[in-house]
Amino acid sequence: MSFSILKQIGDAQKKKAVVDVRSGDTVKVTQKIKEGNKFRSQTFEGVVIRVDRKESHTARIVVRKVTSGVGVEKSYLIHSPLVEKIVIVRRAKVRRNNLTYLRDRSGKSARLANKDFDRNAVNDTTVAEEPVEENTTTEETPVETTETPEVEVVETKAEEANAEKEA
Repeated sequence: MSFSILKQIGDAQKKKAVVDVRSGDTVKVTQKIKEGNKFRSQTFEGVVIRVDRKESHTARIVVRKVTSGVGVEKSYLIHSPLVEKIVIVRRAKVRRNNLTYLRDRSGKSARLANKDFDRNAVNDTTVAEEPVEENTTTEETPVETTETPEVEVVETKAEEANAEKEA
């Protein structure tokens, strides 16, 4: 299989609109969880400590939060159908992509400096559809075409060589 075919299959699995998540963002990830034959939604809020393969269909984020003094990390595939939505709550000023040093810190030293951002614009995931051109012909002026356009067939050198080999 060629790489282009694999890329097409991967791109078909991508979601149309995804929030631009970065390291240092505090996010709420809503995920579908199947229990028996029913689905329920579960929300996990924490700091994004890692973003992998952002442009790929296998894009992944690692979200960390501290609950009852215990650090909990979850990894989410952004384009997974089980991930319903990702909402950015806060954005922080960070200088690296991998914030694993936060695992060793607690209290004030684990805080990140907040950065101003437009929450509504960042969390807007509506897909901008291309405008559809409407047919400008009206019923008053019917368009009649009786002539068929002529098409000229041009053979390339490769096709001519194949025709000579067959003859």
